[in-house]
Amino acid sequence: MKKSLNFLTYSLVFFCVHIVLAQAPKKILIEHSDYSDVDQEKIPDAILFTGNVRVSHDGVVLTCNRAYFFQKENYLKAFGNVQLVQGDTLFLNSKYAEYSGQLKKAFATGNAVMSSPDATLATDTINFDRNTQEVFYNTQGTIINKDNTLKSKSGRYYVAQKKFQFLTAVTLTNKTYEIKSNHLDYYSNSGHSYLFGPSTITSKANYIYTEKGFYDTKKNLAHFLNKSYIKYDDRVIKGDSLYYDRNKEFASATRNVKITDSVNRGIVKGHYAELYKKKDSMFVTKRAVAVNFVENDSVYIHGKKLMVTGKEGDRIIRAYNNVRFYKTDMSGKCDSIHSRSKIALTKLIGNPILWNGDNQITGDLMHLIGDNHTQKLDSLKVLNNTFLVSKDTLGTGFNQVKGQNLFGKFQDGKLHDVDIVKNTEVIYYMRNDAKELIGINKNVSSKINILFDKNAVETITFFKQVDGEIYPEAELPENARTLRGLNWRGDERIKSKDDIFTKEENDEELKVAAATVKDKAKKEAPMKIRKETLNYDKKSRKK
Repeated sequence: MKKSLNFLTYSLVFFCVHIVLAQAPKKILIEHSDYSDVDQEKIPDAILFTGNVRVSHDGVVLTCNRAYFFQKENYLKAFGNVQLVQGDTLFLNSKYAEYSGQLKKAFATGNAVMSSPDATLATDTINFDRNTQEVFYNTQGTIINKDNTLKSKSGRYYVAQKKFQFLTAVTLTNKTYEIKSNHLDYYSNSGHSYLFGPSTITSKANYIYTEKGFYDTKKNLAHFLNKSYIKYDDRVIKGDSLYYDRNKEFASATRNVKITDSVNRGIVKGHYAELYKKKDSMFVTKRAVAVNFVENDSVYIHGKKLMVTGKEGDRIIRAYNNVRFYKTDMSGKCDSIHSRSKIALTKLIGNPILWNGDNQITGDLMHLIGDNHTQKLDSLKVLNNTFLVSKDTLGTGFNQVKGQNLFGKFQDGKLHDVDIVKNTEVIYYMRNDAKELIGINKNVSSKINILFDKNAVETITFFKQVDGEIYPEAELPENARTLRGLNWRGDERIKSKDDIFTKEENDEELKVAAATVKDKAKKEAPMKIRKETLNYDKKSRKK
């Protein structure tokens, strides 16, 4: 009895499924026409309806001036003021249309216009597949959605999602900007745009390039990935991820950030940046470094935080916390830097130390002064507690000069001559042309002038109230060979642009890079697992 019931249940299910699958499509219903006629000679198997024709089929209503209805094929050809309406979601108007009740597909041509609650599409020919609820066209089309106008050579509209998709040249314009792309997904109800492949957004304020991005046309908010950049009048912002708020003219960039200043010949890098165009300000952190080009050389400035403010021609760069900088023949450290382009003045603030060649210079405050006309480094000021020291080239001693203030001049980018004034003291190891030690010069004076040749001391001149002498090496005790305050920090010297980052910062960078690779591997892993599972299933089926 149980077997009989199971067989009966199976047969009943099969029969019901068969009935559903075999069910014929609904017939097109002619609801109204002023006249009807049959002409078997001209159009066999068709009924001609004229005057206020109205037909319906499975939820759509079609009206026109004249129609041929092919009853056997469940097919309709409509002429003159054709309109197809699907509920309140879609209206399709044209001069001519064809509709298949069998396939539930429509074809409209001749000034074809598709309207939805959110947008209007105008083109020559429109196809509508009711099964998939998709509208598509392959002729030049224009879509109007509130303030946005989209034009393309072809496109597709997904009725349920209210989404336009363009896979050929498309342009979206409004009063503020213009978007161009070869792949754009546009949601007419929300105004959201998704860009794929090379795409541009052009406006009076800036120019944006992306190969993968999102743009909210209502709120003017955007997010860009894949080789994206924002170009202002004099700046280009790049990063792995860009966020943009057009209303506030605010942009932020994350990971591998690079900001190029074409006017002031500078680059700022880091892993996070914020830019406020209206305020002419920029903030960069996470491995932040500013690179400025001076005299065919590059100056690298690094701090935990970098700020750039001010309009073109009067920009100010501020660097904070453990600042380190490098130039081919000069490097240094300090707590913070303040550099203003208009007066070409860079201040090294808080425990500054400067290495010029093999010379170490310290003081309470340092000023590096440039020449805006020649774009070259002009002079150096060290204010209060100046101390200049270098190692003796052949011995173990130190050449030392100390005083109140230092005033130096640069020549061809190198420190050429220096005046140290007020309460100056000197200890200097004197050698002849054969590099033999003549003696150790130790004296005090009111002022000292030092001339450098290739960053090495060439001559020292003493002025006013000179008091001292040259001691033979054996006659000057070790404890008398150093001036008070000597602090040799040669092991801290920054010898390359890579040294501007501390060991801790470099270790952190390696950790982040490793985590990025690991995260990428995780994202790819599910695909590999699916492939392996598929291969296993194939083997199982063979067995």
